[in-house]
Amino acid sequence: MTKSLLVTGGAGYIGSHTLLELLKAGYKPVVFDNFSNSCAEVLSRVEELSGCAIDVIEGDIRDKSALVRLFEARRLANEPVEAVVHFAALKAVGESVEKPTEYYDNNVGGTLSLLKAMDTCGIRKLVFSSSATVYGEPLRLPYTEDHPFAPTNPYGHTKAMVEQILKDWCHASDERSAVALRYFNPIGAHPSGRIGEAPQGRPNNLFPFITQVAVGKRDKLSVFGDDYETVDGTGVRDYLHVVDLAIGHVLAVAYMASGNRGFQGINLGTGRGTSVLELARTFERVTGRPVPYEILPRRPGDIAQAWADPTVAAALLGWRANRDIEEMCIDGWRWQSQNPDGYQSVVKK
Repeated sequence: MTKSLLVTGGAGYIGSHTLLELLKAGYKPVVFDNFSNSCAEVLSRVEELSGCAIDVIEGDIRDKSALVRLFEARRLANEPVEAVVHFAALKAVGESVEKPTEYYDNNVGGTLSLLKAMDTCGIRKLVFSSSATVYGEPLRLPYTEDHPFAPTNPYGHTKAMVEQILKDWCHASDERSAVALRYFNPIGAHPSGRIGEAPQGRPNNLFPFITQVAVGKRDKLSVFGDDYETVDGTGVRDYLHVVDLAIGHVLAVAYMASGNRGFQGINLGTGRGTSVLELARTFERVTGRPVPYEILPRRPGDIAQAWADPTVAAALLGWRANRDIEEMCIDGWRWQSQNPDGYQSVVKK
């Protein structure tokens, strides 16, 4: 079994939860992060929860020489990195429209730099944090892995481009393997309440907006459109507990370590959709906190419904989503209520 791993972007929301699950599974991850959208405090909390010390190197994935030095140092220490779990990316859809070159430079250019460093040091396994945004407007639902790619924004295009790069990278050598995990809408937090999603500035996603309204940081939730052809007119998405998602990454590492080669794209989702208002009302019911909202016009580019077919994940990884919407809301509220300012209160001290 692969034991020593590099986790790029390991201090981020999904990265930190995956880091904890990797440690629980007996792996020895090294974190490589530039902390552009995260802070070091989360890693201290992962150490606290796991009881394990974490090696952390601050750096940018576009710096190939830094990555090569890291890989070589681990080899000389008789702890060679055998696989990479790659989270490091810019991830805000709206910002990607405003700053496309930054997104292509970091997300695509950074991945190319990482792969070149891996090639230099003979590392042949990579799990990629992809996204359901690669699919775009659904031709059919649920999304299966063979659904055509048609991203509608630069962020989605960067994910699709990296997947193509990984396909070509694997095709060039039968010793290489890459798994692209296309996940839908991760929400919630670790049940301890010690780590969770801490967006900087205005949240880009629905759930942290809900929790910030509930904790009093925002007056009301903005609901964009109530005239879709859905159960209540609001958009429907496949919400997934972040711990289930993290476990999916652990299983993907094991899948490659068991001898599977080549490229494989895999959906991670629950297989069912939940509307914006259903999520808000479930949150109110299980937490007792009101979530006032206002209806605004639809946003350009938003789709009515999206959810995954997780059959391939079950077949190849033995993975299923085990936590329901209620648990997502309870865990997410525990995090937000205990950390109303995210990690910032700790950083300010």
